[in-house]
Amino acid sequence: MEQGHLPPSGSEPPNGRSWHEQAGWRNDFPIDWAQDHYVQRREFVKFLCLTSLGFAVGQLCLLGSSWLRQETRPDRKEIARLDQLNIGQVVSFRYPTERHPCLLVRLGPDEIVAYSQLCTHLSCPVVPQLEQQRFFCPCHHGAFDLHDGRPILGPPRRPLPRVELQVEGGVIYAVGVRASTT
Repeated sequence: MEQGHLPPSGSEPPNGRSWHEQAGWRNDFPIDWAQDHYVQRREFVKFLCLTSLGFAVGQLCLLGSSWLRQETRPDRKEIARLDQLNIGQVVSFRYPTERHPCLLVRLGPDEIVAYSQLCTHLSCPVVPQLEQQRFFCPCHHGAFDLHDGRPILGPPRRPLPRVELQVEGGVIYAVGVRASTT
């Protein structure tokens, strides 16, 4: 070992040899390996506080965006005339904006449903399969029930957002979107 370079006090070399048998670079950069991996309580508490603060800010952002979505009520939009829609017929439309594709299906004489066409797994477009009574997502072979939009097959865990409908004077209107969480 060169003069003027002393090993860290109270430490052992990392490879078990004495300090005099160590390579030259170890003498130039003496690291106390036991102390290097030691995390002080103050550093750990600081890490926990900053992480908790990050989670709290993230939750507040989610809460704020959810609140803003609830406050903005989309406009009423005419979709189709009831007398021109046969049982089993599907009509595609966009609601509440042009970026949101939706599907309207007439299931029976008095039963019509409308859902977002975007799969809740990765937003692939779903395709109606009336014979199997489902909406099918070809991207990951997911499926949703045609009557209530709940997932019945594949990776989707959340139901399709349901478009709220209103029938007045034989005209079907979209009046809102209800995003179900279960």
